[in-house]
Amino acid sequence: MASLDQTIDSIIRPIADVVSAFIFYSVPIMGTQLPLIVLWLIIGGVFFTFYLGFINIRGFKHAIKLVKGDYADPKNPGDITQFQALTTAVSGTVGIGNIAGVAVAISVGGPGAVFWLILAGFLGMSTKFAECTLGVLYRQTNKDNSISGGPMYYLEHGLADIKWPKIGKALGMFYAGAIVIGCLGIGNMFQSNQAASILIDVTGGSESIFASHAWVIGLLLAIATGLVIVGGIKSIATTTSRLVPFMALLYIIMALLVLILNANKIPASFAAIWDGAFSPTGVSGGMVGVMIIAFRRAVFSNEAGLGSAAIAHSTAKTDRPVSEGYVALLEPFIDTVVICTITALVIITTVYDPTLATREMGGIEMTTEAFASTLSWSPVPLSIVAVLFAFSTMISWAYYGSKAFEYLVGENKLANLIFKLVFLGFVVIGSSIQLSSVVDLSDALVFVVAIPNMIGLYLLAPVIRRELNAYDRDH
Repeated sequence: MASLDQTIDSIIRPIADVVSAFIFYSVPIMGTQLPLIVLWLIIGGVFFTFYLGFINIRGFKHAIKLVKGDYADPKNPGDITQFQALTTAVSGTVGIGNIAGVAVAISVGGPGAVFWLILAGFLGMSTKFAECTLGVLYRQTNKDNSISGGPMYYLEHGLADIKWPKIGKALGMFYAGAIVIGCLGIGNMFQSNQAASILIDVTGGSESIFASHAWVIGLLLAIATGLVIVGGIKSIATTTSRLVPFMALLYIIMALLVLILNANKIPASFAAIWDGAFSPTGVSGGMVGVMIIAFRRAVFSNEAGLGSAAIAHSTAKTDRPVSEGYVALLEPFIDTVVICTITALVIITTVYDPTLATREMGGIEMTTEAFASTLSWSPVPLSIVAVLFAFSTMISWAYYGSKAFEYLVGENKLANLIFKLVFLGFVVIGSSIQLSSVVDLSDALVFVVAIPNMIGLYLLAPVIRRELNAYDRDH
């Protein structure tokens, strides 16, 4: 008799395979496969970097001032501070992928993947600037004076402004629908499943008290998540403004300890990163192959081009949309350039060897081994960080999903409550059963939103540059 896992998988798997095959369709390039969705997002990053005059470099200093509150005015419209908007969005991108995904990229692409990972994060800063500027520009105030914004709103109203109202509305509805379903996977089930696996492993593996009761972990996560999201964006922002700095600093401090104790290996690691970026060995497709591996990992990590972060940034207290664009460009820097790069250096200076790609080891296991090779006590605090990463991702994606759902059904408190309960139910389900088809389908749907989102960004690019030029004249 088939288990519940197998029954659900058998129903969803055909749908997941079709959607995944479409969104992750790849073309052969110099002996390797290039997913077109990754190319679509890379081109967007390159375009906005040049179109906006390297805003990712020249805007960095001003972004720091904004986050510090140098230009803050409590009278400005919005629900949360610009710092809280940043931490809410960062909590949605800093997840298990920062620990596991980097290890996978290095094991397959070698140290050279780190160079291209950093470059991808650098380009993603410009895309984040563009989408979050539009998020604030086209946000709307609800009947209860709360704020709603994000790609569905700037697709609908932005394209209406350029005389494409029907197309804009259709793209907005499509975007919201994909986010509603997709948030249950990448921002929910995958996170709770990995958090449960980590806690079971650190408490004794198959001998753990949770080994046959993983649902208990899921229930505890669901309760914690529910207590945060019930208060809406203000409660989420208050939580993330405390949680994100704590978990990021804890992880960075542990990583720096490893690097300090292996300081003699750092120069050789940087040399391996540089050499491997342009003359990799053993990687299908050579330099192009390792570039694709790194760019795909970076896109999965910082979500630049997906538009999800704009949902959170739209609620920031500001009367100048461009100011929030500046704040948002810090996200890929924190997520990819800092956290992912530090993770990579820890692995390269400790356990990396060219045979990693053939070893039967998952990304989290590899990163854990890298820390433990220098800090024997690190698995416990590292597991705490990993669970916090997963928890922070869930609360942010619960908000993204609820706002997308609100866009589809309107302001309906009962419907919104039902969605949140369903989301919390999936937290429990994700921790206790293996549903690869659900996660695969959700991942594909999350990335399919890059298609309408980037179309909207390209069409509204003149609006973004107009707003930027006006803002820069005043500062």
